[in-house]
Amino acid sequence: MKKRKKERGRPRSPEVDRSILGAVMKVMARSGYAGMSIEEVAAEAGVSRPTIYLRYPGKAELATAALASYRDRGRPDETGNTRADLVARLRHFRRGVERPFGMAMIGSVLAEEHATPELLSLFRERVVGPRRDEVSEVLEHARERDELREEADLEAAVNMLVG
Repeated sequence: MKKRKKERGRPRSPEVDRSILGAVMKVMARSGYAGMSIEEVAAEAGVSRPTIYLRYPGKAELATAALASYRDRGRPDETGNTRADLVARLRHFRRGVERPFGMAMIGSVLAEEHATPELLSLFRERVVGPRRDEVSEVLEHARERDELREEADLEAAVNMLVG
């Protein structure tokens, strides 16, 4: 078994992480992804550029980390009631979009599809994919409980519910 190499320096502060991700949300809502700079995020967060680069290798990773952190807040637990679980997940998704900066962030990412395809790819991997997985899991559990027919097209249902 490999021993994990101890990181050098001070441990990273969760407060600084939250400050950086919150600053990304504000800056992207205000300036869009294309207009966002690491310098502007650092100034908004009250940290240095190197502090950001220690955590995120680039702008796309920074933006999608902010969106993913937004998605993870207050995730509902599964109850075993298919309808209630689906409604809870869709409401959680809606709350994320309705939060301050939520729709502006998503719009900014989608607007960059042609100029920055890696951003959209990271967005799908870190934000859309996990949301789809959550809904798919609820439907798979419903199938296991014989609440859905075996031949039901779960992929089509996920597409209809979350895209």
